Amino acid sequence: MNTLSVVIPALNEENGIADIIERVLAVKEPLAEAGVSELELIIVDDGSQDRTPEIVAGYPEVVLVRHPVNQGYGAAIKTGFRRAKGNLLAFLDADGTYPPESYPSLCRPIVEGRADVVVGSRMAGADSEMPLVRRIGNTIFAGLVSVISNRHVTDSASGQRVLRREALAKLYPLPDGLNFTPVMSTRAMYEDLSIVEVPITYSERVGRSKLSVVRDGLRFLNTILMTALTYNPARVFGLVGVGLIGLGGLSTLWRTLSRSKAKREDSQLVSWFVGLVLGSAGVNIFSIGAVFNYLVSLFHKRPIRQGVFGKPLFNKPLEKHFGWLGLGSMLAGGLIYSLSVWQRWDRSKRKPEVAPWFAPASSTILVLTGLQLITSWLLTLVLSELTKRDAKAQQDLGKFNTNGRH
Repeated sequence: MNTLSVVIPALNEENGIADIIERVLAVKEPLAEAGVSELELIIVDDGSQDRTPEIVAGYPEVVLVRHPVNQGYGAAIKTGFRRAKGNLLAFLDADGTYPPESYPSLCRPIVEGRADVVVGSRMAGADSEMPLVRRIGNTIFAGLVSVISNRHVTDSASGQRVLRREALAKLYPLPDGLNFTPVMSTRAMYEDLSIVEVPITYSERVGRSKLSVVRDGLRFLNTILMTALTYNPARVFGLVGVGLIGLGGLSTLWRTLSRSKAKREDSQLVSWFVGLVLGSAGVNIFSIGAVFNYLVSLFHKRPIRQGVFGKPLFNKPLEKHFGWLGLGSMLAGGLIYSLSVWQRWDRSKRKPEVAPWFAPASSTILVLTGLQLITSWLLTLVLSELTKRDAKAQQDLGKFNTNGRH
């Protein structure tokens, strides 16, 4: 027997709270057809200063929970989850923007065993009255979550979802603010929960929106990135590193192909040096991310691998090649410096000096980059060995306990 507990956080929603309550209660029969026999509605009043709690109290079938002071959107939802008795948990905004009538469709994937979390997507093709600025922002955030988690999502900040109660153990901790939903999406991706998106309609809200596009948008961005860094830092660092390497390559290629006539050789050398600096920075950031991944893997006690939508980019992890790549970079730096010294020494073949700083500066960058790669390679070896040792210790302890019982 499935019971759906719907939690609605409410802050000064006296103009629309009665309508949303009645709409939720009206879906009992459609829910029964979808395999959900009971419906529980919980309103968490998050410190309202208007008549919101009095209106809710007029519905005896609704559970009212009150926060003495405002604690935040996410905090109100979590309070509701603690009071809920259902094996299926859901939440919904109080402003009438999300359709309670979609709950039967949202519950079916879980009832049928196809999902742990079901997200009502406002960006999946259904009619939507979402303002253009928020639509653009949601598209950007959904794209960001998809890129850093390797799993496609169309709406990372939807405020209408259904999830199995058991999923909370993997999703928590979650923030208390409006960034509750994008963090839930990011954590669900990395915790390997089965996620299904169901298209829903979206309407203009009743009353004034509490969402600040700029302030909350920056908060969403920060929390998405920080959540990703706690699971797969190499993904974020790697994207930044590859971006810098690409910019370095473009800088070098552009000046080489442009063939500037004025001080052509000097300007080309400057462009090459800028490209080398950007490329070196990208390599260093990428290698730091790889080391961080091993630290995170130790914390989570599970392997974390890179790839594109679940498929590895390389047959062998790239950090396994850091040792010889670093050695090659150091040798290249030493060779450039040696050739520069030889050219200065052989005065008979020496041309008028152009940018005498280029060779020693470039060789220094290559040597330091190689040293960083070799250091990262050694760190990943040590951390990998620690991970294997912990797994082996757990395996041996298991065998010992089994033998002990016999």
